[in-house]
Amino acid sequence: MKALVLSGGKGTRLRPLTHTMAKQLVPVACKPILGYVMDHISEAGIKDVGVIISPETGEEVKRYIGSGRKWGIKVKYILQSEPLGLAHAVKTAEDFLGEDDFVMYLGDNLLSYGIKAARERFERERPDALIYLKEVENPRQFGVAELRRDGSIKRLIEKPSKPPSNLALVGVYIFTKRIHEAIARIKPSQRGELEITDAIQMLIDMGYPVMSEILEGWWLDTGKKDDLLQANTIVLDEYIGRALKGQVDKESEVVGRVDIDRGARILRSRIRGPVKIGKNAVIENSFIGPYTSIGEGVMIKDSVIEHSVILDGSEIRGIERLEDSLIGRGASVIKNRDRHKAYRLMIGDDTVVEV
Repeated sequence: MKALVLSGGKGTRLRPLTHTMAKQLVPVACKPILGYVMDHISEAGIKDVGVIISPETGEEVKRYIGSGRKWGIKVKYILQSEPLGLAHAVKTAEDFLGEDDFVMYLGDNLLSYGIKAARERFERERPDALIYLKEVENPRQFGVAELRRDGSIKRLIEKPSKPPSNLALVGVYIFTKRIHEAIARIKPSQRGELEITDAIQMLIDMGYPVMSEILEGWWLDTGKKDDLLQANTIVLDEYIGRALKGQVDKESEVVGRVDIDRGARILRSRIRGPVKIGKNAVIENSFIGPYTSIGEGVMIKDSVIEHSVILDGSEIRGIERLEDSLIGRGASVIKNRDRHKAYRLMIGDDTVVEV
């Protein structure tokens, strides 16, 4: 079995961050989302991995994954020149996939317990597709499944205006080679894309067995800021322990599950976990509250931060309280100490500022 990891797309819902970085590389608990995906693939025993990349962010993805040696896998990069749908990505990778079974894993999705059990079930029961379903509050934003009384799939619909259920297709699928035949028979949707939902429906229409499994654990589609903050909260809860590898001075207090990387310095500050602090970050005269991730080389001084994700190289000074925030790489958030009471901002495209 092979794996196909989708790490292309434009990431419009996470702009302005994704103007300069791949959405799959946005960190959760100081680790790119794509890293967790590669962990799951490696844990499932899959060694041959194709990674779909885009012209805009492909080089950055290549720098992160490299040869795949870190995960004990072999990687082939496959360029998708335009984001024309998930089924189009499979079509683009057809030469790599050949006649092998494969897992398709969206690189901006996270599952609670990986894909090892799903692979084992697929190889045991041998459907032509195995899909995960998850109950969601906003099914209009996803591909949606309608089930028969016996639990089998009646039909699948992509982003329906009137959803027949609240069961969304999770961004992890396992297919046999027959998916290529199904993709060859579908046409682009109204938004001009080849939808994987339509391809799976075509498998059903052709009489091939499609199995589903309702996901009991959590599933996170990290396409928006609030999704990313939720992912950060859950991953910090489940993965972060207490590890103080950096420097904590005698005037500081570290409470609970806090992971501080080497080279980081905590000076006259209080940290209350779960919190992850990256290499060479400096926290001075500040309070860092629960569910916060602070990237490498970040400087935080005279500030209070909680439930936020601060990316590498950023600087935050004199901020009385920052919460529910996502701060991009190399950004500066600085309190204006002048008597002139006014906000002074330099804001890029697609930015949201709440004051």
